[in-house]
Amino acid sequence: MQRVLVLEAQVPFVHGGAEILVRQLVGALRERGFEAEIVSIPFRDDPRDQLMAHAAAWRLIDLTMSQGRPVDAVIATKFPTYLVRHPAKVTWLVHQHRAAYELCGTPYSNFDHTVTDVGLRDRLVQLDTDALAECVGLFSIAKTVSARLEKYNGLSAEAVYHPPKLASRLKNGQAGDYLLTVTRLEHVKRVDLAIEAFARVDPPTKLVIAGDGSARLDLEAQVKRLGLTGRVTLTGRITDDELIELYAGSMGLLFTPYDEDYGYVTLESFLSHKPVITAADSGGTLEFVIDGTNGFVAAPDPDALADAINRLAGDRRRAAAMGDAGFDLARGITWDGVVEKLVGAATDRSATGHRG
Repeated sequence: MQRVLVLEAQVPFVHGGAEILVRQLVGALRERGFEAEIVSIPFRDDPRDQLMAHAAAWRLIDLTMSQGRPVDAVIATKFPTYLVRHPAKVTWLVHQHRAAYELCGTPYSNFDHTVTDVGLRDRLVQLDTDALAECVGLFSIAKTVSARLEKYNGLSAEAVYHPPKLASRLKNGQAGDYLLTVTRLEHVKRVDLAIEAFARVDPPTKLVIAGDGSARLDLEAQVKRLGLTGRVTLTGRITDDELIELYAGSMGLLFTPYDEDYGYVTLESFLSHKPVITAADSGGTLEFVIDGTNGFVAAPDPDALADAINRLAGDRRRAAAMGDAGFDLARGITWDGVVEKLVGAATDRSATGHRG
């Protein structure tokens, strides 16, 4: 039985898409006969000088052996897990430290144009380039992530899509009078943009926002300021069962993040036979949402998004057809292909060759 370690950088008290992906991957490996475990090291990025310490921690640990037996492969996921040393290191890249990459210079990054920050950013990019070039297999979770890797590090990675956590449990249901937003409440997810759009949406269409995060108080204040109390609801953290019912009863998903890595909630909506409205700069969602076919892609401004919402709410028959088209796209994404790609790269080193 092959022994595989899946590597995780865990921010304490945060459980988002990356954490779900790691646990899903371990489960998929075990179901297919591998001995798989998670190796997790706590992560923090504030103050910024902690970043180099975390990179050093992963570089220094030895994961080649455990209890006298070799570890056959490691699968890294996001910064800084891929700094680890292992002769059969595969990376399935969720993302690098985005604040030092494409988010730098936007309101979503804490990096400034100072000598210190520029130097740290350059050092991080070089460390990433060197560590990722060592991999015997280099993959990403989406073409959006692969494009960043090519742009900033000059490395190529094949995009390998995975199904969402709730894939086997999601169901269709009678569309209600609300759109659903499912996300962590962080500023880069731009829930404020979705709320702003709803100030221009025709009643009685409502918005239900499922999730929690550091921006929740700001968003609650925005709802009140715009007079949307009663039309826009923030549920906070909910159970999987509650989320399944919310998907089933919605008319569709409204998801407008900035340059999202993957956006697995897009697939969750599709697997519930619900269309998706997203923004033209939302990144990974655009790999699945086809404007006018399984949803709408609008400019990232409140008026354009409101127009798309009104069009969806005003033609329920078309909305249902778009949801069915989304289902047809999403149902073909399985874990079999993911495991085959990742483990195959690690076990076929003689053919693949070492990149470092």
